[in-house]
Amino acid sequence: MGPGPSDVNPRVLAAMARPTIGHLDPEFITMMDEVKAMLKAVLKTNNELTMPVSAPGSAGMEACFVNLVEPGDKVIVCQNGVFGGRMRENVERFGGIAIMVEDEWGTAIDLAKVEAAFAANPDAKILAFVHAETSTGVRSDAQALCKIAQANNALSIVDAVTSMGGIELDVDGWGIDALYSGTQKCLSCPPGISPVTFSAKAVEVVKARKSKVPSWFLDTNLVMGYWGGSGKRAYHHTAPVNALYALHESLVMLLEEGLENAWARHNLHHQALKAGLEAMGLELLVDEADRLPQLNSVKIPEGVDDAALRSALLDNYSLEIGAGLGALAGKVWRIGLMGAGCTRRNVMLCLDALENTMRAQGVQVNAGAADAAAKVYQG
Repeated sequence: MGPGPSDVNPRVLAAMARPTIGHLDPEFITMMDEVKAMLKAVLKTNNELTMPVSAPGSAGMEACFVNLVEPGDKVIVCQNGVFGGRMRENVERFGGIAIMVEDEWGTAIDLAKVEAAFAANPDAKILAFVHAETSTGVRSDAQALCKIAQANNALSIVDAVTSMGGIELDVDGWGIDALYSGTQKCLSCPPGISPVTFSAKAVEVVKARKSKVPSWFLDTNLVMGYWGGSGKRAYHHTAPVNALYALHESLVMLLEEGLENAWARHNLHHQALKAGLEAMGLELLVDEADRLPQLNSVKIPEGVDDAALRSALLDNYSLEIGAGLGALAGKVWRIGLMGAGCTRRNVMLCLDALENTMRAQGVQVNAGAADAAAKVYQG
């Protein structure tokens, strides 16, 4: 129950155990087309350039920036946690100029600051931001941010690593130009694959580049020879066959459940966890309006030995929760409720384990956390 990787569903594990076939085998190419179609459905997009990158979410991030940023391009980068900082790294490494819009960790991106950044930099070509900030548990308003980018004739690059499958995501409806995600969060897959999508407008920008894409492996012009269209594929790289079996099965399961049902499930278990934590006397970091249901940042109460408590949870309950990162190190726990790990059983286990472990450390804790959570489930 940390920030990822999440528990992997047994169906996905079974899919990975299927015999490995060639990455140009007709049956595998059929499966590739199915994966693309399901990714489009989950992301709510008709973008032709929608595919899984054969590497984890960080490579998906790099794929978006390396294709769209050229030397000298101004990119407005929003940072309200760790991963906005990584966006800045990408911009600068590819010769772009990062215009930073910074907000306090644990708060959503301030739309007024973004508008002010565009007013001061009317030649900015891209707006980059994290939809669901894994380091803090904050959801920012992706639809409003993309609208600001569109009003300023700029592309948008969106980090949806933690949001895909857990909360509403609408690529075409919100006008997102480039988006990357990961398999190891709410898709409940092993890490190692990064779904990406590029709008037609973004594809035109890539085609009109003055310079070559500086990464051969992540150059979409080359990769689409393998992933693009239907029928015959041009060899580009050896795809991770069994990892893609896993992604295929996880997408099948998500669409069987239904997107809206999956979002509702994540919210239900979040509400139960929240009720239990608050009954125990604990406080969540993020304002309710901006909280992610799938990543809960909990303030560590005084008197708790953070590292010892997390070790005890792991040793005594086989339960992993995440530590705080960066500015929040030692200040919060990050409790994940993602994909197959987002269940009533896990919520109740987490509450009982936290209560017992804090009491063992001599910390005064209000009893009844499990009862408070159960009331949410009983309606």
